Amino acid sequence: MTDRSKNIFGNAMPEKVVRKAQKTKAKNVKKYGDDYQRPYGITLRENHVLGPAMNTAEMVVEELAGDGEKMDREKGIIVGNIRMGFGHYRISMAIASAANALGYTPYWMDLNSWPQTTCTKVISSQNDLYSMGSRLSGKSKVFNKVFWEPLNYEGFRQLSYNASDQKNAQLMAPVFKGVPKDIPLIATHVWPAQAALYGGMEHVVNAIPDNWPMALHLAEGSLHVVQTHQAYQGYLILNGMEKKQVCQPMPEDSLKYVGHYIDHELVENIEADCAARRARRDSGAPMRFLLTIGGAGAQKEIFAAVLKYLLPRVKEGKAAIYVNVGDYKNVWEELCKEIPELAGLSTEHFGNWEDTLSFAQGALHGDVEGVHAFWHEDIFEAVYATNLLMRSCDVLLTKPSELAFYPVPKLFLPRVGGHERWGAIHSAEIGDGTLECTDIPHVIQMLRIFLERKQYLKDMCTAIEQNKKSGIYNGAYEAVKLAVAMKK
Repeated sequence: MTDRSKNIFGNAMPEKVVRKAQKTKAKNVKKYGDDYQRPYGITLRENHVLGPAMNTAEMVVEELAGDGEKMDREKGIIVGNIRMGFGHYRISMAIASAANALGYTPYWMDLNSWPQTTCTKVISSQNDLYSMGSRLSGKSKVFNKVFWEPLNYEGFRQLSYNASDQKNAQLMAPVFKGVPKDIPLIATHVWPAQAALYGGMEHVVNAIPDNWPMALHLAEGSLHVVQTHQAYQGYLILNGMEKKQVCQPMPEDSLKYVGHYIDHELVENIEADCAARRARRDSGAPMRFLLTIGGAGAQKEIFAAVLKYLLPRVKEGKAAIYVNVGDYKNVWEELCKEIPELAGLSTEHFGNWEDTLSFAQGALHGDVEGVHAFWHEDIFEAVYATNLLMRSCDVLLTKPSELAFYPVPKLFLPRVGGHERWGAIHSAEIGDGTLECTDIPHVIQMLRIFLERKQYLKDMCTAIEQNKKSGIYNGAYEAVKLAVAMKK
C-alpha cells in the first residue's frame, strides 16, 4: 500500500507531521478497530428516491456479499460519497443525474452508511464533531471567531492536515474489497477518493466542492476537478498550504476545471424556469422564497427572523414561502413555538414523499400561496426535496455552501465556516446570487430589495441563462466524461 502521508505532490512532510499522522491512525485503530481481514462484498439495493429520479442503485457493504459481479462494467460509474451535512449528498445527486442523462449507470456508494465497518465508525465520529461545531458557530460569535472560522479557513488548508487524513483513509479502504476495480469512481468528498485509491480502484475522479482551495481536499493519485477558475489557480500552486512557503505545484494531468456540479434536470430547464420567474414578477404573483436548512441543523435563528419579516407579506399576497427543514423536525417545531402564527398559515408536507413530489410538480405551472413546510425523516427525501422545490421558487435563501453554485437566484445567509465566503463571492461575480449577508439586518435588507425591485430578480435570471450558454453549469457532465475517459 502506497503511503501518501509523507510526500504530497512532491512536498515532503516534516517528520513530526508524519509521526502525528501515524499516531492519529493508531488511535483510531485502538478506538474503532481494523477490519482489513473482513471478507467484505457488495449488495445492490434499490432506492426509492434515487432509482426513479436518476436510475441509481445503492451499494451496501456486507460480509460475503456477491453483487459486485453484477455491476455494469461497461457503463457503470460509482458515485463515492459520505453523509456529512447535506452538501456532499447533493453534489453526488448531481453527478448521478448527469451520468444517467449521458447514458451511464450510476451506483451510490456512501462510506458513512455501514456502521459495522471501521470506515463508517471513523467518518461518523468526524461528522458528529463537524455538525456540533457548525451549530455552535451559529450560536457563539466567540467560538466562531476564535476556533471555527480559523479551523475551516486555515487549519484545513494546510498540507499537514492532509497527511493525517491519508493515514485515516487507509482504515477506510477495506470497504472496496468487493468492488470491481475498473469501474470509474467519482468521489464528492475527499475521503471516498483517498479510500478508493488505497482500496485499489483504478480510475478515480475527486470532485472538489468548495471555492476556497484547501489541502483537506487533496487525494493524490486521482484526477481533481474543480468548479471555478479561482479554485483551479489555488490548487495548481497549492496556494498557502505550507503557509508562506512556495509549494511544488500539482502535475498538469491531475487537475481540471469543469464548472458547477448541477443536476441534469435543473440545467435542462433553466430557460423555462427563469421565464416562469419573470412572468410571476410581471403578473404580481406572490414571490416565492425557499428556505432550506442544512444537514447540521444550524441557522434556526436566522430562519425565524426571515419568517417574521415575510409573514405579513404572505398575508398580503406579496410572498409565498417554502421551508425545507430536511430531517430536522425539531427545527420546525421550535420555529412554530417561537412564531405562534406560523402553524396556522402553513401547510405541512411531512413524511409523505408522494405529496412532496406532487406539490413540486404542480408548483411549476400552478399558483402557490401561504407557507409550505417540508420534513422527511429519510435522508434522500430530505436532501432531494430542495432540488425539486428549487425549480419553482423565485429566490433560494441559503448559506453559501454547495448551494452557492446552483442555477437559481440566491440570497446568501451568513456562512458557517470561513471557506464558505468564497462561494458567495463567486456567485455574486457571475450574477446568480447576492453578496453574503453577514447578519440579520442585511438579510432583511436584501429581502426588501427582492420584493420591491422587479428588475433585480430578472437580472439574476438573465445572468443564469448566460452562464448556461458559457457552460458554467456543466461540471457534473464534464466530471462524468473525464471519469469515462480515464478508463478508455
